[in-house]
Amino acid sequence: MPKQVGRTGDDAAFVHSIRVGWGHCDPAQIAYTGHLPSFALEAIDAWWEHHLEGDGWYQMELDRGTGTPFVSMNFEFRSPVTPRHRLECEVWPAAIGNKSVTFRVDARQNGTLCFEGRFTCVFIDPSEFKARPAPADYRAVIEANLRPE
Repeated sequence: MPKQVGRTGDDAAFVHSIRVGWGHCDPAQIAYTGHLPSFALEAIDAWWEHHLEGDGWYQMELDRGTGTPFVSMNFEFRSPVTPRHRLECEVWPAAIGNKSVTFRVDARQNGTLCFEGRFTCVFIDPSEFKARPAPADYRAVIEANLRPE
């Protein structure tokens, strides 16, 4: 369930909480590496859903006519992810271009940074699968929450 977590003053971070289960683990008893991108993408989808009044990627593509396929994903692993604690994924837009947006995801368990990720996607017209400028309402939401690195 997403939540807003206060940082300083009126500035609040968007945090999506994920229950890491036994089935997410590998023989080393930590979350299988292949699940970590899925956790991060779930958190980004939750960010969109929270900021677009309930519309996540499904509605963005099918109802709003804008897709956002990823062109880059970059991870830095800091500490193992386990089922012991919820994975708290802080999400924010770190950069916006004319036709792209880069999200940052910092994932923590019990206060320990587990991974940092940067995810860049482009705005497209799904019917043609061609890049297009960010729609004005998306751009407004992104710019209102932008935290450049």
